Amino acid sequence: MATVHHRSVSVNGHNVFYREAGPQDAPVLLLLHGYPSSSHMFRHLIPRLAEQYRVIAPDHIGFGLSSAPSVGEFAYTFEALAKVTQGFLEELGVEAYTVYTQDYGAPIAWRLALANPSAVQGVISQNGNAYEEGFVPDFWAPIWNYGADPSPENEEALRPALGRKAVEWQYTHGVPDPTTVDPDAWEHDLALLARPGVDEAQLALFGDYSTNRALYPEVHEWLRSSQVPVLAVWGRNDEIFGPAGATAFLDDVPHARVELLDGGHFLLESHLDDVARIILDWRSGF
Repeated sequence: MATVHHRSVSVNGHNVFYREAGPQDAPVLLLLHGYPSSSHMFRHLIPRLAEQYRVIAPDHIGFGLSSAPSVGEFAYTFEALAKVTQGFLEELGVEAYTVYTQDYGAPIAWRLALANPSAVQGVISQNGNAYEEGFVPDFWAPIWNYGADPSPENEEALRPALGRKAVEWQYTHGVPDPTTVDPDAWEHDLALLARPGVDEAQLALFGDYSTNRALYPEVHEWLRSSQVPVLAVWGRNDEIFGPAGATAFLDDVPHARVELLDGGHFLLESHLDDVARIILDWRSGF
């Protein structure tokens, strides 16, 4: 089993924690996590892929073990998170990579791709949305409402998303056997969400999420023009980003590989072996 290193680097005065494994001269696989997790969500996947890739998984600012400045010290937008990620790649000397996107990792990846299209050699989307078809309306309604009007009433309706019930639900919903999901996953997230000021940071990102939708036409054009290799490996029971978000990639990249597995939003917790096998098989094809 590959050795996983746990490191930090300074980017624009912020500490970025990351996990890394694999040969330094291997193709880079950049793992970008979602809400409310961190690189911790990739803890079991990293060693599975490290024989074929140099695997790098950073924690976004405000998440995991990276810096979590207050909303007065850092503008919590997806554009800002993407800029930190670009700075992180520059610090590590990474010029080209395949990107694995999940949840919040997707809009960060799309910004990186639009800023430097030639750097992205492949896309693995695991419940990482790029299409309107992927949004499950009931889940997203309070987020759209808050983004349009961050009133106290809309904030109150959204704050439960930061709590234990909602975080645990993200891990267990849609999983045929929830006992396969390690509770340490959501306990880790909850402990870090409880840090002072992190709630305000997360609310700011909820409010900013609609800016990601505005990028989708440009993302689709990039996918069509580049025909970059795409793998969408998706938990088909996800009630946040539904399976239509996976099959929609075929509209722009007809040769994309789409795998819908019997799982939920955090597919790696219940279907690690399947996802690792699919990724390695997909990689062998190009």
